[in-house]
Amino acid sequence: MKPKEQLHNKPILKQIRKDLRNNLTPAEAELWKHLKNSAQDDRKFRRQHSAGTYVLDFYCPQERLAIELDGQGHFSTAGQEQDAERDAYLDSLGIKVLRFENKYVFTHLEEVLDKIRAGFNHL
Repeated sequence: MKPKEQLHNKPILKQIRKDLRNNLTPAEAELWKHLKNSAQDDRKFRRQHSAGTYVLDFYCPQERLAIELDGQGHFSTAGQEQDAERDAYLDSLGIKVLRFENKYVFTHLEEVLDKIRAGFNHL
């Protein structure tokens, strides 16, 4: 019998996850201030958590909820196609994805946090 493949935090992605955690974008650093220490309705979030071959910006295992912050590269046709493929794969794992533009974190933080809380209990 073939062993079950590890889906979360594959060892092969460990260094990438670590590098990303140590080099957060300004928007990721700002949002992390409001997600860490179970600050949103006692939900624990992880930074740079991998699912399959993808590294998620933030992930709440209790809710199976991923938060992705998108910069310029996501607004091209190719970027949007890659995001759609990624989101479909994560959806196949039962992970809901919420996406926000980087600048939106700075201009509409409370709205971002409200939408994250609204994503709780989607299971």
